[in-house]
Amino acid sequence: MLARIAQELFWLGRDLTRAEHTARMLDGAFHADVAGVPGERGIALSWDGVLAIIGAKPPAPGEEEATVPGPGPMGRGDVARLLTLDTESPASVLACISRARERGRTLRDVISTEMWEALNSFFLLLGRYDLPAALRTGPYSVYQEVKERCALFWGLVARTMLRDEGRAFLQAGGRIEDADMVLRMLRVAVPRGSLESGHESEALALLHAVGGFQAFRRATRQAPTIGPVAHFLLFDPAYPGSVASSAGALSSALSAADAQPRSSAPVLRLGRLIADLELQRQGAAPETGAEFGEALKRVQDELELVDRDIEERYFAIAAIAAVHL
Repeated sequence: MLARIAQELFWLGRDLTRAEHTARMLDGAFHADVAGVPGERGIALSWDGVLAIIGAKPPAPGEEEATVPGPGPMGRGDVARLLTLDTESPASVLACISRARERGRTLRDVISTEMWEALNSFFLLLGRYDLPAALRTGPYSVYQEVKERCALFWGLVARTMLRDEGRAFLQAGGRIEDADMVLRMLRVAVPRGSLESGHESEALALLHAVGGFQAFRRATRQAPTIGPVAHFLLFDPAYPGSVASSAGALSSALSAADAQPRSSAPVLRLGRLIADLELQRQGAAPETGAEFGEALKRVQDELELVDRDIEERYFAIAAIAAVHL
């Protein structure tokens, strides 16, 4: 497969997954607002927190760095508009979906017709929506639409796309974005003090932001406080949205796409990361948010190295060709 095509598929998966996670986190922040006032109840998934999670995301190839507003109060309406509607912000839901649709248009001969139609109709639907009014009166319906449309696309990938290198790169992009977004959310949302001191509403907001409430209830008998929820979202390999599960799926996708996976730097690095996560899962759980934050930072640093290795091994030729065009 041409490196340029592989890179476009990889970033199509990342853009759609980023849009879905952004919608989920904004939805979770709205629910946290309902549960209590951040200053009074210490809601972890605050509006400033969501802005810190999404605003610091690195740009896609060819995109400008996202600009995070400077110091100053930003209410939920400002943050919701910026991260949902602002096409000037590369991190917004609308910008991500627009990029994904454009990538899909250039990949019409690689992806299935149903996948392209799902992307195109998704983009056109948002164009017909009165999104500013919807955010004021019923933001939940907007974010639910985004979540359902993204799920439809991935369902069509599973049902209609050939299991070849193209599908592997598409899935790899989605899974590395899954892991990165959950890590960023946990690093911002987990308090620095005791992991047992938070309110249940904080932990429930985190679960709601990744769609993991029912899965957590089935997987553990523990109360949904910050400690067990953070441990679940980082380590549990049985939950598809956890960092450990995403790392495993990413490794499988890259192994399927690589002719020599045993000598692949990103596959080997992922193998070490997966083994380290499993050792941490079986060991003693961190007692404080500071300790847990250090563990999160180590995992995210390693994931960034994996991202760099993927670019160098699979897409470097595409970058060289773009310079000479």
